[in-house]
Order: sequence, then C-alpha cells, then structure tokens
Amino acid sequence: MLEGGKVKAIYELQGKQSIRKIAETLGISRNTVRRYLRDPDGALVRKPRPKRPSKLDPYKEYIMSRLAEGVDNCVVLLREIRQQGYTGGHTILKDFVRPFRRRTVQQATVRFETLPGEQAQVDFGSFAYRTADGQERRVWAFVMVLSWSRAIYVEFISRPTTETFIRCHLNAFAKFGGIPKTCLYDNTKLVVLSRDAAGAPVWNRQFLDFALRMGMEIRLCRPYRAQTKGRVESGIKYVKHNFWPGARFTDLEDLNRQVLAWIDTIADVRLHGTTQERPVDRLQAERAHLLPLPGPERLRPFQRETVTVGRDGYVRWNRAWYGVPWPWKAGQKVQLEAIGDLVSLWSGEELLAVHPKAVKAGQRLTHPKQWSGLPPTPGGRRLEPMAVQLPTVEVERRPLVFYDLVAGVTSR
Repeated sequence: MLEGGKVKAIYELQGKQSIRKIAETLGISRNTVRRYLRDPDGALVRKPRPKRPSKLDPYKEYIMSRLAEGVDNCVVLLREIRQQGYTGGHTILKDFVRPFRRRTVQQATVRFETLPGEQAQVDFGSFAYRTADGQERRVWAFVMVLSWSRAIYVEFISRPTTETFIRCHLNAFAKFGGIPKTCLYDNTKLVVLSRDAAGAPVWNRQFLDFALRMGMEIRLCRPYRAQTKGRVESGIKYVKHNFWPGARFTDLEDLNRQVLAWIDTIADVRLHGTTQERPVDRLQAERAHLLPLPGPERLRPFQRETVTVGRDGYVRWNRAWYGVPWPWKAGQKVQLEAIGDLVSLWSGEELLAVHPKAVKAGQRLTHPKQWSGLPPTPGGRRLEPMAVQLPTVEVERRPLVFYDLVAGVTSR
C-alpha cells in the first residue's frame, strides 16, 4: 500500500502527465498508478486484518472470574489453566492480566544477609475462606523461613495458642532437620507479654523455657517494622498468592497435607528470585550448620496441649471428642498428646486415656470407664450423659483390652 503523499501526487498529476510519466516521477509501477486512478473513492485503502484467534481465548472468562476474586498471580493462573488444557506460554497471559492487576508502590529497603544456620524468621498469617453454606471462616498459618536457604515451613491451625505455637516450631525443626541459632519474631504475646519501664521484654515464660531447652536465641524485630523480618513477610505473601488461591480442603489435616505437598513440589524447588538457587538445594548445605534436635525426653513436655474436660466427660481437639474416665469432671484441665495415630490424655505423669486418632470431624471416642462410678439419679437410674444430651451423635466404644494394650505401649 502506498503512503499518503504518493497517493495524493497521483491524483494531482492526473491529466497533466501520462501514466508512464507519473510512474517514473513517483518511482512506482504503471499498474499501481492505474489501480489508484480507477479507484477515486478509496476502495483500495487496506482494511484491518481480522484478529487471529489466541490460545488464551477459551480461558479468558475463567481468568476474569479469578481476577474478580482477587487472584492476579500469573504463576497461579498459568498452573490452573494448564490443568484445564491450555498449551500457550506465560507471556501472553501476563500481557492479558497486566491492565487488571492492582498497582503497589514499592519502597526501598536495605537487605541484610545471614550465614547458614544463623537465623529463621517466624510469623502468622490470617487466611479467610467460605464454607459450603456460605459462612466466612478463618484459619491461621504458622510460617517459618530459614533466612539463608529460604526453605519454608507452613502449618495451618485453628487458633494461635502457646502450645500450638511451640508444636509448630517442633514440626518445622523436624522438617528442616535441625534448629537455627536464632529465631526472629514480631512482638506477639506468644513470645513477649509486654515491656517493663526500661523497655526490656517481659517474656512468655512457657515459650522462653522452650527456647532455652532448644538452645536457640529469641530476637524481636522493631515494632511496626515488618521489613525487619522481610523474608517471612514475603513467605506469607507467597503462600497467599501462590498456594491459597487454589486450596480446596475438607479440614485442617487435609489442608496441611496439601500445603506440605506444595512446599515439596513448588515452593522449595522453584528458582528463588533473590538467591537464584532452589531453596531445597541450599537447605541441604544449611543442615550442617543447624543445631541438632534434642532427644524425645526433652521434647515431651512441649508435645502436650492443655484441654478442658466438658460436662459430658469429653475433651474437644481438632473437631473431635475424646473421653476420660470418671471422676474427671467438667472444667478440669488435662493434657493431650497426639503422636502418630494415637491420642493420649494425661494429668501430669498419670496416663488417663489412650484413643485412636479420630478419622473424621464430629467423631466421639468414648472411654470404657467414662461413666463408671457416676452417681445414680434420684430415681435410682444412672443415665449416661451422652445418651440424653446428644442422642444422634456417633459414639465409638472400644473394649478395655484395647486401652490396656495401648497404655502398656505408650506409658512412661
């Protein structure tokens, strides 16, 4: 197609010069001059080419629905649409999503590097979800990141208590294969209760005892300075933008199985943007610099969680109920220890009950002596509380021999 200036010159020279002369003057062919002279109404103006179909077209409606839900991470979107059959590349997806992404203002910070085994950073993230009936619920994610290798550990819990906080640490140390020399925290009350008049921290004694037994040092970041523990802050954002958008789960155990699989197959095997190495490879090198894990005797006091006996003689843990023998009454405190497929209930060093771990939410596991010795009612009958209060609840009973066998194996 001719540029506009030559087209205009053809019409100006028409009648003044021959077609041959016009062609020589403008440096074009005579056939071109003839086509334009035969087309005074501009029919030869090039029409825009029809838009070629894109491999992304069948998935744009799904992508827009995910963008409306706040999911604009192209890594997540690419993973999801490839599961649906998309065979295109990453660039075309980024170009499509770019106009819809939320813009953030970046602030400059100074990066501090640490030595292998020197530091881990710890924090909690809050994650909201909707149940099948439309109710909004929330879980908490314990996140620990080793500062040198960038290896990450994530565990979801229903509520952050000192006992669950300690248990999450133990699980993280077991996953990493050792203990860092220092753990960095914000000013959560799970670590520091307050500060005295001189500004010195008043520690949570239970957590301080745990740290001393582990041989690790507690360090606090500056208040309102999230950048001080930027690695774990980035880790929480990574979980929110890369794992959480695709999470579909039935309970906490299911969710935690999924997040551990995500760590092993995605988070720790990706090429990290800062180190340009895979966290799993750096973790192999860092393990030699971590402190060794203590023996089971030193860990045992921290593997238990304090629970309260209900009116019906059960304690509630992980959405299931476990019975204790009479006369442990409502309001009394006992300690629960979950190891493998067994859940045991203790009062100090006295073993009260051992149950198999519940396999589904709402399950009740009754101790054979749960109501033995319960005083009779004024009418002369002794009613088991569960038979009256919750007649439709599934209650699992087991013979005494099961508890005797298990208690013999687990008693200490």
